[in-house]
Amino acid sequence: MIGTRKGLWLARRNGDGGGWQVTGPQLPMTEVYAVAVDTRSAPRLLAGTESPHFGPTLVTSDDLGHSWQEPDHAPIAFPADTGTALRRVWQIVPGPVSEPEVIYAGTQPSALFRSEDGGSNYELVRGLWDHPHRAEWFPGAGGQAVHTILPDPREPSRVLVGMSTGGVYRTVDGGSEWNPANSGIRAYFMPEDEYPEFGQCVHKMARNTSAPDRIYLQNHHGVYRSDDGADTWESIAEGLPADFGFPIGVDPTDPDTVYTFPLVADAHRFPPEGSCRIYRSRDAGRSWEGMGEGLPGEGFWSAVMRDALCLDDADPAGVYFGSRSGEVYASSDRGESWTLVAEHLPDVLSLRAAVV
Repeated sequence: MIGTRKGLWLARRNGDGGGWQVTGPQLPMTEVYAVAVDTRSAPRLLAGTESPHFGPTLVTSDDLGHSWQEPDHAPIAFPADTGTALRRVWQIVPGPVSEPEVIYAGTQPSALFRSEDGGSNYELVRGLWDHPHRAEWFPGAGGQAVHTILPDPREPSRVLVGMSTGGVYRTVDGGSEWNPANSGIRAYFMPEDEYPEFGQCVHKMARNTSAPDRIYLQNHHGVYRSDDGADTWESIAEGLPADFGFPIGVDPTDPDTVYTFPLVADAHRFPPEGSCRIYRSRDAGRSWEGMGEGLPGEGFWSAVMRDALCLDDADPAGVYFGSRSGEVYASSDRGESWTLVAEHLPDVLSLRAAVV
């Protein structure tokens, strides 16, 4: 699934493994910031769309994108007493296997919604919305949003969320109570306290479900790893050409293998030296290597957004990323080499891939 500023494209690997069939646009002229593939039972595709005329909504497909269903009511809506309205869906995440009908959605303004019917209806998680810190969460450049949701596969009552700004928050009781989990994450733009309890501008988090306490995080300047379920974080940025960026992804079969796409800085949002490189670590961030075979070696001044890098559930896992200049690349050998899947698309905002 390739979500863009002007609709959704679908890419299917040819049966012989020799190329890709790309179709679209579907859901044309909508901004698709969030996509998901739910494979816990029969595959279901989900997309969060935003139309300049009709506003935001969430749609589903149970036939791999041949048709789409939109409820006759707003599937995600803020209760009247909140005094606010949905601006955008930033994240769609299926719950753990033990809860096959649960779907989470993260939104702008920063809120978490939970569905118990496979994504048709959602309820606001009041514990996070009513948190006393909420008045001090302020918008980043992209808006004030919950953009990462990490359910714990071992225990459904434990969930992590990431937001810009605000940082990492965690619940252990199913969403009634939330506490910040930012120990060790720097907020350089807060000079009075660069390591605050909350207020960090987290860009993305990733978790390997086979080692749920191992979590990776791309910050607004900073790359981090936690080995204790977000109790503490340590920097793993050494060895990267820059510590600014948006996406981060972890191999589902190997919790030590992690990928990111560095940009020069928040004020210079393009790759170092204009070279398109995915950086990979195979030792949990202790060392990094630039992976560029098959990618543009120079003159690449685009960026990769927070949800435009993903891995599938194959073994070995496929790695994918899409750029703001409309290219999508795939690797079937853990990043050693890359193949062009699509080009000349609109700005790529979100990617998800699965074997179905």
